[in-house]
Amino acid sequence: MAEAVWSTDTGEAVYRSRDPVRNLRLRVHLQRITSSNFLHYQPAAQMGKDLIDLATFRPPQTASGHRPDEEEEEEVVIGWQEKLFSQFEVDLYQNESACQSPLDHQYRQEVLKLENSGGRKNRRIFTYTDSDRYTDLEEYCQKITTAASEVPSFLVERMANVRRRRQDRRGMEGSKLKSRIITWEPSEDFIRNSHAINTPLQTMYIMADLGPYGKLGYKAYEHVLCILKVDSNGVITVKPDFTGIKGPYRIETEGEKQEYTSAWKYTIDNVSSLAQPEEEEREQRVFKDLHGRHKEYLSSLVGTDFETTIPGALRLFVNGEVVSAQGYEYDNLYIHFFVELPATNWSSPSFPQFSGVTQTCATKSLGMDKVAYFSYPFTFEAFFLHQDESADALPEWPVLYCKVLSLDFWQRYRVEGYGAAVLPAIPGSHTLTISTWRPMELGLVAELRRFFIGGSLELEDPSYVRIPGTFKGERLSRFGFRTETTGTVTFRLHCLQQSKAFMESNSLRKQMRSVLDRLEGFSQQSSTHNVLEAFRRARRRMQEARESLPQDLVSPSGTLA
Repeated sequence: MAEAVWSTDTGEAVYRSRDPVRNLRLRVHLQRITSSNFLHYQPAAQMGKDLIDLATFRPPQTASGHRPDEEEEEEVVIGWQEKLFSQFEVDLYQNESACQSPLDHQYRQEVLKLENSGGRKNRRIFTYTDSDRYTDLEEYCQKITTAASEVPSFLVERMANVRRRRQDRRGMEGSKLKSRIITWEPSEDFIRNSHAINTPLQTMYIMADLGPYGKLGYKAYEHVLCILKVDSNGVITVKPDFTGIKGPYRIETEGEKQEYTSAWKYTIDNVSSLAQPEEEEREQRVFKDLHGRHKEYLSSLVGTDFETTIPGALRLFVNGEVVSAQGYEYDNLYIHFFVELPATNWSSPSFPQFSGVTQTCATKSLGMDKVAYFSYPFTFEAFFLHQDESADALPEWPVLYCKVLSLDFWQRYRVEGYGAAVLPAIPGSHTLTISTWRPMELGLVAELRRFFIGGSLELEDPSYVRIPGTFKGERLSRFGFRTETTGTVTFRLHCLQQSKAFMESNSLRKQMRSVLDRLEGFSQQSSTHNVLEAFRRARRRMQEARESLPQDLVSPSGTLA
């Protein structure tokens, strides 16, 4: 039965290995295609179709009428970065005047040792290591496909001239950051030197000298059999892939004369020795010990004691982000925001208020609105300790205030809006959209002043957006205060809550009447409290109206005359 056809898939394959690359071993088998083995590799369905003339594979006769077998077939096992000299290199390095670099003199010494020990064992197969001065021109071809009529695209031509930079560039400790993080007008040299990242690679070429018998050592007959590339991450790239169960690869050479034209087949197999059970067990022990030490190191950084809260307290931890702002009149926006804690029962580990200022962001058009995307992160932490056990006492929640400002060309700012929102009482991820307004003056002069010199009305106390903390009265009146609706600000909040009450049993929860039982129903209690308060007010008005009526109308014993 005929074997498989030639393998035409000469693309590269990528492998990842945790073992040292020095353990890699490849077996390369090279054989000239003659009439007998050529017919043996052709399937029966293709006999007589696209066959090569058998005269192509007829070996030239020598004086004795036969060829040496070692010139027809060769098999070599090659290790990573193992140097096998070609006939051309043997002839070159025997001449001392041709040696210029220290590597050339080292190769000369090795060649002389090989000649003294009986010559090199390989004939046609040889290697170029990462230290050799060899470049495969086909590897740097600008073609993307295998089409003969392909024209390189504009991107391919531009990327061919880009100098790739190393990925492991790091600034020295203590060095100052660059003042210009973004280069707005990069030059051609800057693009060429800083555009693409190149991971350092080690390359090895497995070559073959496919010259006719008796004419080995000519550069024109050198052909690449396999290219190996290994980076520092353990990624091994093989081109073409290992043969495996596929058919052998095929190379055709052309010469000036017909007897110099030949065809060759070769296979590439991975023959790296497998680890013994004892070695695998020892390796597992080493990895286990390494992971254990790393775990102990991480535990030493985190600590063995889990940070807990005191009984009856709630810890609120918020990871927030100022996402965007939209709908404002002017460009170049920035946001000043802060979190205000209630005056009672709340505390912060560092300071009672948390505030921050975003970067100045230019807006972009999104539909009919202009949107500024900030993506500004912030963190907030606070503690709630419930001390008032009265039935009418409801817990207050922290409030997030924001103030939107714009910056003009002369670095003058204008107030674009104020807003506030209560932080979510339920743990989890939340998205808050805060509507803002700004104080305004009547008349054209105020708008012209705001446009040209940046002057505008501002709130002396930003908490005036809601109920100021300094307000002690019963009613807060804003009659006569003129405002204008502006845009909206979007916050994304990730809230975490921690308390020992989460671990308490149901009976203890009922006895303690813990703060979490009150906080979990905060929104429901607020609405219920509003309904009860309205009912109390209505009942009080009914009682006042009842007291103002004459007693004879109110008394059930009263009768009409």
